[in-house]
Amino acid sequence: MAIRRAYRVAYDGRPFFGFQRQPDVPTVEDTLLDALRALDVIAHDADTPAGYAAAGRTDRGVSAVRQTVAFDAPEWLTPRAFSSELPAGVRVWAAADAPADFHATHDAARRTYRYHLHAPGADRDRARDAAAALSGEHDVHNLTSDPRGPKTRRDLSVSVDAEAAGDAPGIGEFLTLTVAAGGFPREFVRRLATVVRGVAVGDTGLDRVDEVLGDEPLSGAGGVGPAAPEPLVLADVAYPDIEFEPDPATVATLREVFSERRVDALARGRVFDDVLAAASE
Repeated sequence: MAIRRAYRVAYDGRPFFGFQRQPDVPTVEDTLLDALRALDVIAHDADTPAGYAAAGRTDRGVSAVRQTVAFDAPEWLTPRAFSSELPAGVRVWAAADAPADFHATHDAARRTYRYHLHAPGADRDRARDAAAALSGEHDVHNLTSDPRGPKTRRDLSVSVDAEAAGDAPGIGEFLTLTVAAGGFPREFVRRLATVVRGVAVGDTGLDRVDEVLGDEPLSGAGGVGPAAPEPLVLADVAYPDIEFEPDPATVATLREVFSERRVDALARGRVFDDVLAAASE
């Protein structure tokens, strides 16, 4: 017997060309659907399971903690069973039974992204002033490649947390930008990160925010380009009436996999430190 079930998915987005299915390139969604075929949840020539929907798209290179997919699933399809056919960098780690008409896209009340913004020399107060000015209801047509319309008008919550400065290299060089809204147009958070960084490091004044949020379209040299995708993570998708239950075994493997990747990244950083040190001799 199949029931509508929602699943939380965490993934390292670097090997993928985004979440949404695309022809001839690896995507997270294709990886999930291939796992369902391998488990005989759907036929090998089937497109998607009944009722299938995802909380949203992420761009190429963007990672996620609580991406959410929902569909009519057999009762035995636990997060552990789902993850058994997935690559290490993609983990289904929690699940929840949902109403029969639940839709992972339309029923999401709030989506939250975090961008880990590299901004050495940033003025934290200026960054927070920019975040405050960007918060509220705005038409963000200058911060997306999507055409201007109802979907470019959003009620935003934007905040900035800064690392404390210290003796270790790199400490104090990052700002964590948290952005929440009901939904996001294409490349929006990455373009917003560009604006906050410009204000924080003094490349532009705070009046740049007013210009970007203004009615006049900005293009060419006056436009806002997207920041790199890799520091961006889909942190949360809120469903007020759904309670997800983590799978302890899958959470344990998730922690192991991502801990190893974190150590690998730190080790690569030490290698680059050696190269930089040699180049400065």
